[in-house]
Amino acid sequence: MSTPEPAPSQAQPAGPTSSPRRSSDFVALTKPRLNLLVLFTTLAGVYIATPHGVDLVLLAHTLIGTALVAGGAAALNQAWERDTDGQMHRTRMRPLPGGRLRMGESVAFGLVLSAVGLAELALAVNLAATITAALTLLSYVVLYTPMKRWSSLSTIVGAIPGALPPVIGWAAATGSVNGQALVLFGIMFMWQVPHFLAIAWLYREDYARAGLPLLPVIQPDGRSTGRQALLYAVALVLVSLLPAMTGLAGLPYVIVALVSGTALIGQSVVFARDLSKDSARRLFFATIIYLPVLLGALVANRLWA
Repeated sequence: MSTPEPAPSQAQPAGPTSSPRRSSDFVALTKPRLNLLVLFTTLAGVYIATPHGVDLVLLAHTLIGTALVAGGAAALNQAWERDTDGQMHRTRMRPLPGGRLRMGESVAFGLVLSAVGLAELALAVNLAATITAALTLLSYVVLYTPMKRWSSLSTIVGAIPGALPPVIGWAAATGSVNGQALVLFGIMFMWQVPHFLAIAWLYREDYARAGLPLLPVIQPDGRSTGRQALLYAVALVLVSLLPAMTGLAGLPYVIVALVSGTALIGQSVVFARDLSKDSARRLFFATIIYLPVLLGALVANRLWA
């Protein structure tokens, strides 16, 4: 799952360029802005799992390994989607469709980053975190990326790798994955659907141009998109209360979850009724604000309980 990117310049695709520009293009392959979210939720998973005794060396290895795997997955995703990216205005000047990097070097870059990241987790963290990161990589590259071309259900499948980073953090801190870690997965999973549906509605013409059968493309009246965004927002609020039922949080967190969740549901209702770009944009920003507020409240509640 990804956030919208700034509209590209009107420059024409160019061939391979100078070393500094090539370096920046390789960095762009890793989708650094998106992967800041990955690292934030991984960090949250570590602190939620062990609020009073985080090993800073272990934390550093966890974040480095996770960042490398996430960057490798993003590079492989862009290599796979180079043709559809080239047909969309917002992505047509990425390094591959823009002609600044070649397919082979992009794939090699993605594979090396992924392998080094998994090795970092395996050698310096633990097996549970390594397996969870590997599942994240495979579900993103092998399942979600090709599925985008033929099914609107790719939105649901894509929520799986997007929901696993806090589980990586939990596994790194504890050496295992339990029911409480799955609660974090559930929160992240439900959050991504209204988040991405808002993006899909904003850029539905781009997705249609590329032939990607997302929900706003195959049902352009938007009613299904609005209903799904609202249903998952309601489900998110319900799942967000599970930490209090599993011993992860207390009353202060519950209050934050209810207040922020009510605001998110309200914005989802507005979107479902209005179905305009303005309401989609407001829903998108509401999801962007909601997640750090919720996870921040959960971490704070754990640290100072």
